[in-house]
Amino acid sequence: MASCVGANYSSGSDYTPVAEFYAEKSVFVTGGTGFMGKVLVEKLLRSCPKIKKIYLLMRPKRGQDVASRLTELTQSPLFETLRKERPQELNKIVPIVGDITEPELGISQTDQMLLCQMVSVVFHSAATVKFDEKLKLSVTINMLGTQQLVQLCHRMLGLVALVHVSTAYCNCERERVEETVYAPPADPGHVVALVQTLPDELVDRITPHLVVHRPNTYTFTKALAEDMLIKESGNLPVAIVRPSIVLSSVREPVKGWVDNWNGPNGIVAAVGKGIFRTMLGSGDKVADLVPVDTVINLMIVCAWRTHLRRDQGVVVYNCCTGQQNPITWKRFVKSSFKYMRKHPFTEVVWYPGGDITSNRLKHNVLTLMQHRAPAVLMDLVSRTTGNKPMMVRVQNKLEKAAACLEYFTTRQWSFADDNVQALCLLLSPEDRRTFDFDVKNIDWDAYIESYVLGIRRFLFKESPETLPKSRSLLKRLHIIHILTQVAAVFFIWRFLFSRSEVLRGLWRRIVDLLTRAARLLAIA
Repeated sequence: MASCVGANYSSGSDYTPVAEFYAEKSVFVTGGTGFMGKVLVEKLLRSCPKIKKIYLLMRPKRGQDVASRLTELTQSPLFETLRKERPQELNKIVPIVGDITEPELGISQTDQMLLCQMVSVVFHSAATVKFDEKLKLSVTINMLGTQQLVQLCHRMLGLVALVHVSTAYCNCERERVEETVYAPPADPGHVVALVQTLPDELVDRITPHLVVHRPNTYTFTKALAEDMLIKESGNLPVAIVRPSIVLSSVREPVKGWVDNWNGPNGIVAAVGKGIFRTMLGSGDKVADLVPVDTVINLMIVCAWRTHLRRDQGVVVYNCCTGQQNPITWKRFVKSSFKYMRKHPFTEVVWYPGGDITSNRLKHNVLTLMQHRAPAVLMDLVSRTTGNKPMMVRVQNKLEKAAACLEYFTTRQWSFADDNVQALCLLLSPEDRRTFDFDVKNIDWDAYIESYVLGIRRFLFKESPETLPKSRSLLKRLHIIHILTQVAAVFFIWRFLFSRSEVLRGLWRRIVDLLTRAARLLAIA
């Protein structure tokens, strides 16, 4: 496998630095208010200072107009460096009112003309990533949204690159996934026709029969979207980036930045609070996790490369860690516990602990004892004290989230990344540093520590000043946890001892042997 340590980079005068490629170019981003989209916008503004404009597809939401939403976006901790050092860069973000679920993306004719005249690079990251999303909505966003965008791109006069964000798991029925677009699991046109003509209830009923070998509507519709993209893109300069499980930033612009409870984030947060202790999975399987800024750097460079090789067809990039820098689920879980105890969250309910197990019976027993029973007990206490019971509801949500992840924690894939490695080799040393997507550079131990701190800071909004108090509480909970375990063992032993003549006989033999050994030692 190629390594980014060596270099195919040629320092000749024909090399155009990545940042220079974006000079005086305007970019259109869908999904720019999502987790990955925010990081993309920030990175483009910070590392490509000559970029002209970033047009952001946005829709009014929860009573907020797009201007208010944009202000809220740029005031987030993610943009702190830009706000302090180069606040004028934020003026380059131009909101485009629209909706990925609407015909023509809900964009007005005036704004469509603006985009067609001004945009050179398009990043399409808008998608519903909910694993249990209704098929109709998933088709509307992931498939029809992509189709509408491609139709708009065909009208863009100066388009040099369209980067489509897919997922490494869109071909999850295969153990080995190459960097190619495979035949779709169903005919995209037929699936679209079904969801548009059949009643919603009937669509929901036939969804399991359509999805079949895939675990959810997300991976199913993303596979169909890739096929639609290939068929409808024609001679457009297209690249497909397929990230695996995207977690917090490894480095930029803030270490550990994360802003959602999706995927493992909610589970890890619950484990840190001490309310989730068992999960079904194979600890020795590779957990293909990738930091969000690694994915974004690859996307930015992909557009640069797509422009250079626009006549060579659609190129796929599997953005994964399993080939170059693998980490197992067991190591991920163990390291997460280590740093949850070093940097505990506030208001921890119980000492963080537990395990990932492949034994379903053991998992079910532990779920009953460590999740269900304590939740019912805590809700009972809440009712008697006049408080609102909520732990059973929380456990239901957590177990549903864990069930969605189960498919991915019990299996392992081999994602080829030859195109990613080759792309890395083409970059100058400076561009490799600025737009680092070499996953071999990830120090997993340091990364997981920043991930836990990121959950603490950005999801729970807990300041570093609360750490001493949290550590003091955790010490007390640790003592209680140990005493509880000792008491549990004692009572179980007493229960069994009182009801089993065999155990009483065994105990007498053990005591007899220990007594004899003590006498021998005394004589010696």
